[in-house]
Amino acid sequence: MIKDITLGQYFPGESILHKADSRVKIILTFAFSLVTFVISSYVGFLALAVFTMIGIKISKVPIRYTLKGLKPLVFVIAFSTLMNLLTTEGTAFFEYKFIKLTYEGMDTAIKLTLRLSLLIMITSLMTLTTTPISLTDGLEKLMNPLKKVGAPIHEFAMMMTIALRFIPTLLEETDKIMKAQASRGADFESGNIIQRAKSFIPVLVPLFVSAFRRADELAMAMEARCYRGGKGRTRMKQLRFKSLDFILLSVSIGVAVLLVFVLR
Repeated sequence: MIKDITLGQYFPGESILHKADSRVKIILTFAFSLVTFVISSYVGFLALAVFTMIGIKISKVPIRYTLKGLKPLVFVIAFSTLMNLLTTEGTAFFEYKFIKLTYEGMDTAIKLTLRLSLLIMITSLMTLTTTPISLTDGLEKLMNPLKKVGAPIHEFAMMMTIALRFIPTLLEETDKIMKAQASRGADFESGNIIQRAKSFIPVLVPLFVSAFRRADELAMAMEARCYRGGKGRTRMKQLRFKSLDFILLSVSIGVAVLLVFVLR
C-alpha cells in the first residue's frame, strides 16, 4: 500500500508535459483542482476525467502507475461514502431500524469519490512530470509579487519542495521499518482498527528518528555548500515561456471554462 503512493514522485521523460514550464503546470493544477469542486454534474466529471486521461497519455507516464496512487485512498473514500449515505437526508431507498440510505446521500458520496480521485490524479500528474528543482523555481517565480510585502518567498518555496521531495524517501523508509518489524513478529494485518493502530507505534518511533536525522543531514549539507537563502542566488536554467506553454495554457483554460460554465 505504501509503495502505491505516487504523490511527490518524479517520473523521468521527454514528453510535452515534461518540457512545459513548471509555472504553467502549477497554475493549471491549481485551476483544475478548483474545477473539481465547482462542477456538480456527471457530464462535467466525465469530461474532466477524459481530459485528465488525455493529459496522462500525453505525459507518457503509464496509466497504471498513476492510477495506483488512488489505492491508499480506498479507506478514506469508503469511510466518507458510508458517512454520506448514513447522514444525508432525502428520499430513502433502503431502511432498516435506525439505518436510512437516501438517493441524495448516494449522489453526494459518488461525487465526493470522483472529486477526491480526480484531485489526486491531477496533482500527481504535476509532480510526476516536474523535477523538484523546477517546482521550486516555478513556485518562487509565481509568488515573486509577495516579496514586496516582505514575505520569505524563496524559503517557502524551498520548504514546499523539500516536503514533496521527501515523501517518496519517507515512504520507502516506512516500508523498510515495517518489513523489519514484521520479521521480528509484528502483526500489522490482524485485529480491529484500534489494535492495528497500536501495532504501528513501533514503526512511528524509528520513522520520526530517521526523519529528524535526515533533516539534520540536509541542513549540514546546505550549510557546507554555503546556502544562505535566495538573496543573490542565480540559476543555471532560467524559466522562459515558450510557444508550447502558451498553447498548453490556452487549451487548458478553454477546457476549464467549458467545464465550469457549460458542463457544470
